[in-house]
Amino acid sequence: MAKKLVADLMVDYLERRDVKYIFGLCGHTVIGMLDALSRSKKIKYISNRHESVASTAADGYARLTHKASVVMCHLGPGLTNVLTGVANAAFDSIPMVVIAGDVPSFYFGKHPHQEVNMHGDATQYRILEPVVKRAWRIDDPESLPDILDKAFRLAESGRPGPVLIDMPMDMFSREVEEAIWARTYRDSSFTCRPAMDPDAVEEMARLLLEAKAPVLHAGGGILLAQASRELADLAEFLDIPVSRTLMGQGCIPDTHPLMIGQTGFWGTEFTHSLTTKADVILGLGTRFAEADSSSWYQGVTFDPDRTTFLQIDIDPAEIGRNYPVKIGAIADLKIALKQLLAKIRELCPEGRSNPALRQQIAQAKAAFKASNEAISTDDRFPMTPQRILHDVKAVIPEDACIFTDVGWNKNGVAQQFDITVPGGIHHSSGLATMGFGASAVLGGKLAAPDKICLTLTGDGGFGVNPTCLATAVEQGIACTWVVMNNSAFGTIAGLENANYQTKFGTTFQTPDGESYSPRWADVAKAYGVEAICVQSAAEFKPALEAAMAANRAGRPFLVEAPMENIAVPTPGCWNINDIYRPSDYVSQGKLVKQEEGRWLKPSHGNSHKPK
Repeated sequence: MAKKLVADLMVDYLERRDVKYIFGLCGHTVIGMLDALSRSKKIKYISNRHESVASTAADGYARLTHKASVVMCHLGPGLTNVLTGVANAAFDSIPMVVIAGDVPSFYFGKHPHQEVNMHGDATQYRILEPVVKRAWRIDDPESLPDILDKAFRLAESGRPGPVLIDMPMDMFSREVEEAIWARTYRDSSFTCRPAMDPDAVEEMARLLLEAKAPVLHAGGGILLAQASRELADLAEFLDIPVSRTLMGQGCIPDTHPLMIGQTGFWGTEFTHSLTTKADVILGLGTRFAEADSSSWYQGVTFDPDRTTFLQIDIDPAEIGRNYPVKIGAIADLKIALKQLLAKIRELCPEGRSNPALRQQIAQAKAAFKASNEAISTDDRFPMTPQRILHDVKAVIPEDACIFTDVGWNKNGVAQQFDITVPGGIHHSSGLATMGFGASAVLGGKLAAPDKICLTLTGDGGFGVNPTCLATAVEQGIACTWVVMNNSAFGTIAGLENANYQTKFGTTFQTPDGESYSPRWADVAKAYGVEAICVQSAAEFKPALEAAMAANRAGRPFLVEAPMENIAVPTPGCWNINDIYRPSDYVSQGKLVKQEEGRWLKPSHGNSHKPK
C-alpha cells in the first residue's frame, strides 16, 4: 500500500479543511512540517518574529472567519512565547489549533536540547494545558488522523477555544500508509449546534411578556454565534432595551434606537439607570463578568433583589456563574433567539411598542454626545483621546475592522465610539492582553483583505512587540496602526495616581526624569513601513487619510499621535479601588452600609459617590 510522509499528509488534510494560512515561527522541531508546507499551493505560511505575534495574529484571523486558525511553534521558548496569545484566545472563546514541535520521541527522558521537563519527561506540552480545551501528544503517527478531526471539531464547537497537538519532531518524518487517513475524507467538518429546550423557550417568553421593565443584556456570545439580526428582531418586536458588555460591542449597532450602551465600570449612568431597575434581564452569551457588572456591587449596575435573571449560553459552566438565574438554558444563541421570537409571536402576535422608551434612549445618547463634543473637537496638542476617536470616525469606512489594545484605546472606545456593523470591533477582554491589537490586526487583514483594518493602540501596548511591523512588510499585509502615545501605561498611571498620589513605575522617563517614548513613526520607517508622527491635532486627520490611501494601494502604514493622558469616565465601580482605599461603605469587597434601604456605592475613586 502507498505510504507518505506524515508532514505531507498533514498539509493535505489542512488544505482539505480549507486552511489558508498557518501562523508561526520556525525551530528545529518543525522544519519537517515547513518542508511540506513549502510545496503547498493552497496554504500560505505567515512567518513571524515572535510566537506571541503569531498566536495573536491567528486570534485576529479567527475572530473574522469564525473558523479555527492554525498556529505552529517550536518547543521550549516557542511554547512559552506562544502561550499569551493562546490564552487570550481561550479567554475570549476564539477557535485555534496549535501544532507544537517537541523533542524526538526516542529521546523522551534524556532531556534533550530545549526540553522543559522539570516535573516529568516528555510533558512540556502541559505548559499550555491550562489555556487549551484539550492537549494531545502524538505518540504514534497512526493516531494523527483521528486526533486532527477531533481537534478541529472541539476547537470550533460548544464554547470555541484553542486546542493543542504536540508533535515529537520525528513524527513529521515518519512514513505511514495513506489508507489510514481515509476517515478524514468521511468525517464532516461541521458540528450542528444545540437548540433551546421548548419548555424553557415558553417560560422565558412568558416572563419577558409579563415583565414591566425587561432588558436584554448581550455579551460577546452574540457575535460568536453571529446572532445580531436575531437579537435585533427580538428587541424590536417587543421594544425591549438592549445593554451590552465590552465584548458585546457591535452586537447590534451602537446607534440602534434600542441600544442603551455598555454596562459596568466603563458603562454609562443612563445604562445603569435601566439595568438596575429591570424586573427581568435576559443575559445572552455573557457570564456577567466583573468589569461589566461593577464588581457585582448590588444596585450599581445590576440588582438581584429587584431583578429576575434569565440566561442563555453555549457553555453550561457560565449559567448562573455570577447571578442566580430563574431559567438557565444551554443553546446556540442564533437558534435560541429565533425560537424565543417565534414563541413570543405566537403568544403576542401584535408585539409591543414603547415610543416613550425610544425617545428616552435617543435623548440620553444625544446628551452624552453633547457632553463630549467640546473635548472631541479640541485643538490642544498633545491631542485628547476623544479628538483622536472623533477624527478616526470621520475618516474610516463604516465597515472597517478595528482591533483595540488596552487602556483608553479599548475602554474609551467601547464607551464613546459608535460601532454600526457587527464584527466591526474586536477587543481583548478576558485576558486584557497589552499588545493584542498591534498583532491581531495582521490576522484580521488576512481574513478580510478587502476591508480597512486598523488597530487603536497605546505606546505601551505597541511597544510590547513591534516586530509585527516586520510581519506586515514581509507578508504584504496592508493594515494601519494608530499609536496613541502618552509616554505611559496610562490607565495604570491614572489608577495609581488616584489611589496613591504617585505614578511610580507607570510612566516612561529617562534617568534624569524627562518624559521619554520611542518615536514609533521612525521605528516603523526603519522596518520599511510608511509612517507619520503628527505635530498638531490638525495634522492627524490628513495623516489617517494618507494611511487609508496606502492601505487601499496594498501598503501598511503607522500614524503616531502624541496624546494627553485623560482618564476614561467610570460611572460604575471596580473592587480594586476599594481594596486600595477601603471606605466605610465597603467590607471584604461588599457594600455594607444602607441608607433608606438602598445599597451605596463606594465614596472614593472615579465618580463613586454615595447616593
